[in-house]
Amino acid sequence: MSYPRLSSRRSDRVVTDTFAGYDHNMKIPDGEWYDTKNLTAMRYPMFSPRPKRALLNDQFTKLHAIIAKESLCWVDNGTLYINGRATPLTGLQTERESQLVSMGAYICVFPDKKYINTMDTDHDYGDMGAVWNYSGTVTYTMCHQDGTIYNNVSKGPTEPENPVNGQVWIDTTSGTVKEYAVYTKIWVVIETVYTRVDFTTSGQVKSVFKEHDGVNITGMHEDESSDLNGSKILYAVGEENSRDFIVIIGIQEESFSETAEIRISRDVPDMDFVCEAQNRLWGCFYGNLGPGKGNINEIYCCALGDFKNWEQYLGVSTDSWRASRGSDGPWTGCINYLGSPTFFKENIIHTVSVSPVGAHQIGDLPARGVQQGSHRSLAVVNETLYYKARSGIVAYQGGIPADVGQALGEEKYYNAVAGAFGDRYYISMKDAHETWHLFCYDVKKGIWMREDNLHVEGFAPWGDELYAKVGNSILALNGTDGTPEDTVEWYAETGIQYYQQPDRKYLSRYNIRLNMERGAKMQIFFEYDSSGLWEFQQEVRLPVTGTAMIPVRPRRCDHLRMRLEGSGDVRIFSIARILELGSDA
Repeated sequence: MSYPRLSSRRSDRVVTDTFAGYDHNMKIPDGEWYDTKNLTAMRYPMFSPRPKRALLNDQFTKLHAIIAKESLCWVDNGTLYINGRATPLTGLQTERESQLVSMGAYICVFPDKKYINTMDTDHDYGDMGAVWNYSGTVTYTMCHQDGTIYNNVSKGPTEPENPVNGQVWIDTTSGTVKEYAVYTKIWVVIETVYTRVDFTTSGQVKSVFKEHDGVNITGMHEDESSDLNGSKILYAVGEENSRDFIVIIGIQEESFSETAEIRISRDVPDMDFVCEAQNRLWGCFYGNLGPGKGNINEIYCCALGDFKNWEQYLGVSTDSWRASRGSDGPWTGCINYLGSPTFFKENIIHTVSVSPVGAHQIGDLPARGVQQGSHRSLAVVNETLYYKARSGIVAYQGGIPADVGQALGEEKYYNAVAGAFGDRYYISMKDAHETWHLFCYDVKKGIWMREDNLHVEGFAPWGDELYAKVGNSILALNGTDGTPEDTVEWYAETGIQYYQQPDRKYLSRYNIRLNMERGAKMQIFFEYDSSGLWEFQQEVRLPVTGTAMIPVRPRRCDHLRMRLEGSGDVRIFSIARILELGSDA
């Protein structure tokens, strides 16, 4: 006698024990998540929420910008603070975006064009540029470069009779100026002729300008032979007999005095973006400066080690420098990358090769540059430059930029702001629906995570922490400084779970192996057959910190998605899917 036999169903088990982060595309591999909130790749390959952030300060009046040097610095309500202490640098604008640029011990503030020495905040601060206006008697005299006046000057078509040593002759036939030397008994042409300009003030000019400042002068005497106005170098700035004087290049045939209104200015150009490289500040500007000046599309740098001088042209390697470019469109950002000032437009990269003799060269690379409005996305992680291009996030190592943002999907993002810390690249940007997102890219593991909707307006890495300016607050993203948040709310959503077998099948259960701290919780939801509705399945809590295996049984369907949602520290080691298979009939 025989009994009927029931045919057993074959089962298969697929175990996922490596969780590879965010992938916002239509079809994604096992272990990746279509959407995430507040997860981290720091404990890869485990599934884990990010560390708690900490609130450093939210008592600001109007927080405007942050930077890190020997300590954290910020601008609040127009005043620069260093490590929480107010400095004398006040009156900074807060209506437009500010750029705080570090150069040695100094912080330079743009577009204010102000500076402060962080090692001597009480005395060394103020405006980079300078202006001095004078109204009164002015005396012009031909002189040596150091301001010493020539004692004997003659003028005429022929050589003076019985010349003395050091006598100066203005040759009206050739238009040259010559000096007589007794020991050689010849007239030597003075290649550069200087004029000393004396004022009736005392000690004022020296308090504003210094030797070799590049300035612009208006109001000086003008005639056919003199050329005392315009862009000049102050070869000497001094005081003699209680009278200020300056020395500039220019021919002044006869010493005389007049009443004049003179303006002397040391100007700092308007710049869209500024960075520091090789002991200089470098900047760029694109725009129309008005009648007589026209369109400007230029790159500038200050004199070596002197951010106050942008028009110092002495013919030496330490001079200021500028160059026009022929590329189309406005500048979109700049950064010091591996020692080279690197400037971006949306479709071109300009790299400056800094020359030790001052003959700087600019290279042009037609490639994906920085997206307009995302100039603050530039950040270097492990010697690779990352930034937001119009097409997505790219990595740049001096050649052709490579796309690293495929996991972000087809969503378009704008106005990106980024910061770097260790192996991680943090970027905050908004989507086409004006919603902000904070992403973290672990460059060593190649893993993206979407953290949350934090709108970061600036990052500043300092010590073992990455600080973020968020509205009127400063957050410590690693939680090492300040008051930590109470708990971390998180979630993760899978992509559609496809079954590769052609047979009839159903998913009988999930086995989730995890570790939870006491007080943490996790809820499980399913979306069946692309219904758009997340259906609650169960909640998981453990009475004490420990490890458990949680079985989860979804109902039968053609396909599904799973959502894990919770708070507190939950670490998932593996997720096993038990799949029951039948025939294809």
